[in-house]
Amino acid sequence: MNVDILWSKFLDSIKDDLSSLSYSTWFQDTKLYRLEDNKAYIVVPMPIHKKHLMDNYSELISNKLIEITGTTYDLVFILEEEIIGLELDEDDKEEPIHISNENKPKMYNSTNLKRKYLFENFIVGNSNKFAHAAALSVAENPGNMYNPLFLYGNSGLGKTHLMHAIGNYIVDNSEKRVLYVTSDQFIQDFIGTNKKDENDTNFNYVEFFKNKYRNIDVLLIDDIQFLGGASKTQQEFFHTFNTLYNDSKQIIISSDRSPDDLKLLEDRLRTRFCWGLTVNIFPPDYNLKIEIIKKKIIAGNFEKVIPEDVIEYIASNIGPDVRQLEGSITRLIAYSTIMGGADINLDLAIEALKDFISKGMGEKNDIQRIQKIVSEYFQISVEDIRSKKRSSNISFPRQIAMYLCRVITSESFPKIGTEFGGKDHSTVMHSVEKIENEIKVNKDLNNIIEKLKNDIGIVQK
Repeated sequence: MNVDILWSKFLDSIKDDLSSLSYSTWFQDTKLYRLEDNKAYIVVPMPIHKKHLMDNYSELISNKLIEITGTTYDLVFILEEEIIGLELDEDDKEEPIHISNENKPKMYNSTNLKRKYLFENFIVGNSNKFAHAAALSVAENPGNMYNPLFLYGNSGLGKTHLMHAIGNYIVDNSEKRVLYVTSDQFIQDFIGTNKKDENDTNFNYVEFFKNKYRNIDVLLIDDIQFLGGASKTQQEFFHTFNTLYNDSKQIIISSDRSPDDLKLLEDRLRTRFCWGLTVNIFPPDYNLKIEIIKKKIIAGNFEKVIPEDVIEYIASNIGPDVRQLEGSITRLIAYSTIMGGADINLDLAIEALKDFISKGMGEKNDIQRIQKIVSEYFQISVEDIRSKKRSSNISFPRQIAMYLCRVITSESFPKIGTEFGGKDHSTVMHSVEKIENEIKVNKDLNNIIEKLKNDIGIVQK
């Protein structure tokens, strides 16, 4: 049987045994490379899939292959880049993992989890795909996969969402005891152990603290960087960490920086944070920001239609913070209402978000810088270069600016078009092609382009 047909049958069959989330994360992007010497070579998208599939789904995969082929195969998980030069020998053999069916612990009500944060509504893109897969891997097998799981990245990139999603998944699919807290809450609880009760002792408060933080199966602690400077609290967290870790309880930690950069934390803590898996969540790219905005619009169920060019304008001009992206939609809708229910278009969006964008941009907008430099060279205004005017003294500099934006910033055609007053991406493509062709035969134009590149040099990538 053809391996592609066989794997298609396998995927159709395994869907019935999995949630849509587990299927899309762990199986949707896999393929069967070949069957040879009773080995099934399965191509997976990321290294994390190798361990997770073997540790959690090997028995299910093997049984499904037996149903389809009548043959038992040892499973070998490989990456796409490992196919070339793959040597098949006995050293490649992977021992099947048998999944035990241990009795579940008694039910415990989760603490501090927000139900609105789920894996199902976490929007996955290239910048956070690995973090999402790692989080789901831990959620499906807490205490046994990556312990601790350390998530880090700038504010507003989804760390807290993933932490709550892990906790909610575990609560929904097991009876494990889960606790989510911020580091500030941990500090406050620890300070509370110094209180005295009616017997003038703090034994009851200490006992409460230990029960809360050590008699659990999963601890999620957010913004660990704020433990810096609190030496006694760090010491207590060290002991809490050790107790949970030695009992194979899952620990998930988040921070705005990597463990190595947490200079105010004790070395022994930073070392332990690296025992498991450390994952960086990167800022969303343009396409992911578009997806986030659209999902926010759908979730908001707004009466007003928000056009595509407005969405592209927001994605192009708002920084990587997801909260700012969401806030820009709220502000735009509110502005439309204040203006008597005006239709939402690009001009309204530019007016509504002008202050929001100037305050919210986390980084320099390279396209706007290029527009300014080109405009100054040709002695026209930036407003002209972004306008719809078609006179040659404006349209030609505009085409040059579009070309430079493309070759220097590598931004997408839609994003560049949005920055030029909402031009269609095909207009940008035409401008770029025109300038590319003309500089090959026009020495003067080529010199102008090189001069402008030198002026822009600071943003060249």
